[in-house]
Amino acid sequence: MTVTTTPQRLPIPLAIDPDAVATRPAPGARHYAGLDGLRAIAVAAVLVYHLFPGLLPGGFIGVDVFFVISGFLITSLLMRERATTGRIDLKRFWVRRARRLMPAIALLVVVCSTAALFVGGDVLVGLGRQVLGAATFSANWLSIAADSSYFARDAPELFKHLWSLAVEEQFYLVWPLVILALALLRAWWARLAIVSAVAVASAVAMFVLYTPGGDPTRVYFGSDTHSFGLAAGAALALVVARLRPLHLDAGETALQLFARRWLPTLGLLSLAGLAWAAWALHDDATFTYRGGLVIVSVLTALVIFAAVIPGARFGRMIDLRPLRYLGVRSYGLYLWHWPVFVLACALVPDEHDPAMSAVVGLASLAIAVAATLLSYRWLETPIRRYGMIGVLRHARRRMRASAPARITGIALTGVAVLLVAGTVAAIAAAPAATGAQAFIERGKASLRQSATGPADPAGKPESSRSDLRIPPDPHPVATGADISAFGDSVMLASAPALQEKLPGIAIDAVVSRQMSKAPDLVEAARTAGTLRKVVLVGLGTNGSTSADTLDRLLLAAGPDRQLIVVTVQAPRPWTDGVNTALRDFAAAHPTRVTLSDWQTAIAPHLDLLASDQIHPGLSGGRLYADALHQALMRLAEHSSVRVADPWDQAGPRPQ
Repeated sequence: MTVTTTPQRLPIPLAIDPDAVATRPAPGARHYAGLDGLRAIAVAAVLVYHLFPGLLPGGFIGVDVFFVISGFLITSLLMRERATTGRIDLKRFWVRRARRLMPAIALLVVVCSTAALFVGGDVLVGLGRQVLGAATFSANWLSIAADSSYFARDAPELFKHLWSLAVEEQFYLVWPLVILALALLRAWWARLAIVSAVAVASAVAMFVLYTPGGDPTRVYFGSDTHSFGLAAGAALALVVARLRPLHLDAGETALQLFARRWLPTLGLLSLAGLAWAAWALHDDATFTYRGGLVIVSVLTALVIFAAVIPGARFGRMIDLRPLRYLGVRSYGLYLWHWPVFVLACALVPDEHDPAMSAVVGLASLAIAVAATLLSYRWLETPIRRYGMIGVLRHARRRMRASAPARITGIALTGVAVLLVAGTVAAIAAAPAATGAQAFIERGKASLRQSATGPADPAGKPESSRSDLRIPPDPHPVATGADISAFGDSVMLASAPALQEKLPGIAIDAVVSRQMSKAPDLVEAARTAGTLRKVVLVGLGTNGSTSADTLDRLLLAAGPDRQLIVVTVQAPRPWTDGVNTALRDFAAAHPTRVTLSDWQTAIAPHLDLLASDQIHPGLSGGRLYADALHQALMRLAEHSSVRVADPWDQAGPRPQ
């Protein structure tokens, strides 16, 4: 086969140098020192956060670091293109973004969806919506519309991490038009003021819309509430472009003097601040969404500023060869690590065991690295360099000229067809809910049924029921009519068994509820006159608690009521801390507080829980109710009134 030497007609080599392609400049593009190293640090934080839960609690800030980098680079590229050509080629810009993002996502979706088809179960839930979100870069808004929580531990969605790419792609779609509009303003400070106002408005929106103690998914996923990092990077690009022309007539420029003396220190301090944030911020903390992520964006902007200013050594300091190699491939690593981890967890029955958890994390990392390298070399790089049409044309020429190439091409085409078919089959086979969600929905249905049943005196306010008037010296009770229960999704899943064993129990339980909400809930019920003699609180699954919260809870219950707190069973980093706090709390108030030890009761029977090892089915719920009954019996020991077994009242115990 004759190969022409015309540069535009060069065949795609079997081994393309990815680094050479990665730095091939687009119109107005340039390479900034330090950014690849910063990308590597950011993706490493995200990988540790996801693959090794609890090791780096704030590793999710790596996404915000990416946002600032993207805002800076895209704005710099667009401004430089307009400065050098007098225009911005919107079609070329969007085509280059599509070439950069879509091939890797397409491969990821068909491979992991087909793998999920063979794994089956919970990993298929919501797959159709996720694939649609990946294809249209709307994953963030589709997840919000579906009320899908990024932080829920009972919904292992394959592609939930694509929300951040959706936010970025929406930015890529809109921002070139904004740059064209800003170009109409002659005053540099006016452009900076508008871009800065966008960043401030987004940060304020996150602050206002976030509900402390609630699920932060809406403000975390929203393009309106989580664009301050992109806007901060864009504002930095305006500043850097403005500073570049500053020179003195002779000798070292003022900017070079500043860069040499102060920028390395500024960069190192800002990088240390990011390291602190990756360790100290938590995804359930109010501060994270009311200032914490904004601080991360500002620190990232300072790191970039220290790295890219001409004459600064800091950029070269963090652009070490290994970091740069990782940073260039950070996009693929981000794409592959999460779906591989979800599938690995689904295949390993004991993935929550500490030793097995480390094995699963390391194995997922190894597979993700391998997939990233293969995708980068054989898919992403050729398409970025030649375009999809160019790659297909070259493949056709190779297949016509060589029998082995023809066989290879046919085999690859067959694999692609099978992967697409597997993806379609996986979407069709996806169950409507995970096992845990099914248990929770069963509990909700049980509560709705009891709410629409015959009127029960236990549901009347205290003021209208003589049997709920609390005597000066209250005695323990064992009937559901005397219990007000407040809980989360675990209590919801256990609701049928609780109602079965303790008829008349009042249950107020919602998904993702935090212990921090308990004092206000109990206080509101007491004020309304509906709080009963025994207050049951089953919270702590969704985050840590504090001694102060528990003390406020006891104060809210009032001096004439008994409080029962339920220990937590969840393979989560905060579980041990929550249970220790609950046990210490009960020990400190032995006459007022009793412990219902759900964790100990369910420990030998984890097979009665959903795959998340958190939510019980009906048999597991009966153990939850049994643990509560044992706590009620301990209350009875402090009273002369014998507490009867509710199973004796309700008839033979169900089997």
